[in-house]
Parts: sequence; C-alpha cells; structure tokens
Amino acid sequence: MTEPDDGAPERPARRRGRPARAAAEAGPRARDRILTAARTQFAERGYDKASVRGIAKAAGVDAALVHHYFGTKEQVFAAAIELSFAPALTMPDALAGGGAEVGERMARFMFGVWENPVSRPPLLAIMRSALTNDTAAAVLRGLIERRMLQRLAGELSVPDPEFRVQLAASHLIGIALLRYVIKMDPVASADTEEIIAMVAPTLQRYLTQP
Repeated sequence: MTEPDDGAPERPARRRGRPARAAAEAGPRARDRILTAARTQFAERGYDKASVRGIAKAAGVDAALVHHYFGTKEQVFAAAIELSFAPALTMPDALAGGGAEVGERMARFMFGVWENPVSRPPLLAIMRSALTNDTAAAVLRGLIERRMLQRLAGELSVPDPEFRVQLAASHLIGIALLRYVIKMDPVASADTEEIIAMVAPTLQRYLTQP
C-alpha cells in the first residue's frame, strides 16, 4: 500500500563525495589552501601525527572537502610531497642527453635543490616522514621511481640503467642524510663545491662507464 502524497517537494539527492558547505569555502583556491596546509602539517607533525581533520582545520575547510579533492590521508601526503619535491623532479630534463659531465651536473643539480632555503625545509620533512613511517616511505619511493629514476634510466645507453641510476641516487641521498638531517661533520660543514668535486666522478662512473 502506498502512502499518500503530502504535497511536500521532493528533496534533491545530495551529491556524493562533496561536502555541503558554503561556496566560499569550496572556492577555486580551496584545493591550494589544503595543499599548503598539508605541507605544513606533515612538516611540523610528521606523517603519523598529521591528520585529515587537522589539515582541514588549518586550511579553513571541512574535512569532507579534503577527502573530496584528495581521498585518503595517504593520497593527501602524495599530493603534498609531489608539490614539495617538484624542484627535484625536473632533474631528468636537466640531465637529458647524458654527456661527459653528467655526473657533475647531477650532483650540482641536487645540491642546488638542497642548498636552496625555500626547497630544503619541505624536503627535510619528507625525508623524516619516510624514515619513520612505512606508508610515507612507500609513497615517496613510488614518486621517485615513477617521476625521476625511470626517466633518468631511459636517458642512459649502458647495461642495467635502472640499477645504475639507483646507485647514483643512493649516493646522493646518503650524503643528504648526513649533511642535512643528521648534520654530521665534516660532511655537514663541508663546502658544497668540495663535495661536488669528490662525488661527481663516482656518479659519472655509475651513469656512463660500460
């Protein structure tokens, strides 16, 4: 038996995945505010202690809006670190074509990113999160492999290019860990040009020698 129509207008179905908040909150710059807040939250609190709710509060939006734009906390982290890692991700373009000085160019490029006072803090936050959380490490590993190492390997005309690129990357990451995270002397206080001069021949061997 059907119920009689009481004459009330039918309520429109709520759109899934989008929070019912004011248009001003969900405006065109909301996504940018969320990303900025996420970078800050992950940098200050680390992956484990940062939360979608905290990111939303810092961005001045509802937590549902964060989920709408990015999905899970892991996906928010991936978007935030890709933004933070953007300067380093251009390295394959800088090294295109290889050449006799590719090792020096690689070292100079990476230390240029790390020595930049704007790009260093978010990179430090990413590295610390990756060192303390398996999920954060997996996200960072996927980003580096997909956006940097695979492209670099495609530029090499040597056997086992993926292995060689990973060796070169591990060399630079190890130095970055000692110099910027642990701050172990004499590496931490050494002149950048001195480090580049020492490291470049090894990188050149990894990337070019048969």
